[in-house]
Amino acid sequence: MIPISTIRENPEKVINRLTIKNIDAKSAILQIIALDDVRKETQRNMDDLLAQTNNLAKEIGILFKSGKKEEADALKQKNTDLKEQAKALEQKLEETQTKLQSVLVQLPNLPHESVPSGKSAADNIIVKQAGEMPVLQPDAMPHWDIATKFDLISFDMGSKVTGAGFPFYKGQGARLQRALINFFLDEAIAAGYHEIQPPLLINEDSGYGTGQLPDKEGQMYHIGIDNLYLIPTAEVPVTNLYRNLILQKSDLPIKNVAYSNCFRREAGSYGKDVRGLNRLHQFDKVEIVQIANPSDSYAILDTMIEHVAGLLAKLELPYRILRLCGGDMSFTSALTFDFEVWSAAQERWLEVSSVSNFENFQANRMKLRFKDDSGKTQLAHTLNGSALALPRIVAALLENNQQGDQVRIPHALRAYTGYDYISLPKV
Repeated sequence: MIPISTIRENPEKVINRLTIKNIDAKSAILQIIALDDVRKETQRNMDDLLAQTNNLAKEIGILFKSGKKEEADALKQKNTDLKEQAKALEQKLEETQTKLQSVLVQLPNLPHESVPSGKSAADNIIVKQAGEMPVLQPDAMPHWDIATKFDLISFDMGSKVTGAGFPFYKGQGARLQRALINFFLDEAIAAGYHEIQPPLLINEDSGYGTGQLPDKEGQMYHIGIDNLYLIPTAEVPVTNLYRNLILQKSDLPIKNVAYSNCFRREAGSYGKDVRGLNRLHQFDKVEIVQIANPSDSYAILDTMIEHVAGLLAKLELPYRILRLCGGDMSFTSALTFDFEVWSAAQERWLEVSSVSNFENFQANRMKLRFKDDSGKTQLAHTLNGSALALPRIVAALLENNQQGDQVRIPHALRAYTGYDYISLPKV
């Protein structure tokens, strides 16, 4: 949530920055300022009335002690009237704050000044491309056919037991999943991240804190009887560990890594772009999260980008990094870099990671603060990145490394899989 102080200091700048995200926020900004004016005036009037009632209470006490009961009774009635007025102002204040909050939460985060304008993914900017592009044989297969041939993944079994987008991993396919998870966790721990295993369910406050609610409510699985949500990413529970906390400057940065299942409804997804592992409703992901001092957050973002790039290089996957345009950014992000790997059999790029700086947007919603050297309390910055999401990594590994009746495992992963090649199942 954009701090009100930021809006009041330079409303025109806020309006102009949000146009980069293709948001016309002028009317909302004017409404926020007007409501904040009412809130401040109401608070002042209520404070004045409460001060008057406190003074009258003291005066009434003195009159009673002096035996001036009639004068004291007259002031008691006046005090009662003032309390009723203060109660009415308190109700008005609550109503105004609710209206103000409802407008504020609808505004997305301000994009960083480096974010390019644009309407969609077609307007994203490629900032780096690395790795050797594989050349496949003419009979090369897409990963869904490889998965069937080598009995690694069953999409049909998943559809039978649950529904489309919930595959079963089997044998060497299951072991490959586990190998990737452990590889990603070990790499993050070696880079100084602290491992956390989070719950898979969150409450409304957590969804609100990181910005999934109310923006992405339709994309989350909701358990109505308990009013809980299945997590779309480990970012949500891990970041919410610090909700309503005041940290010390010396605590920062905080670096956490978490593996979790992730659940996304992906309503309206269909067609060839969602075949196989391209888009799932349940998938595995390792997430890195940092809580940072605002003065350090963009340098930290660079280190997180380097970390993800290092993982892809070790997996020997060709990749590219894109700076997202305003129209393709998330509601909560100030600056996002996407990583895509080349899927050789499909001949297309597949997104496998987003690394983002949210600045103080999530921290403001969560009331996540820290004390600086002067003892002043200020909002922290939050960052996160996929390191990495498994489905499309698996898809690219299978497609790019297929060699007839076997699939080669990258060297960095072999200590985790326990095998160098995926072989045809024994009949």
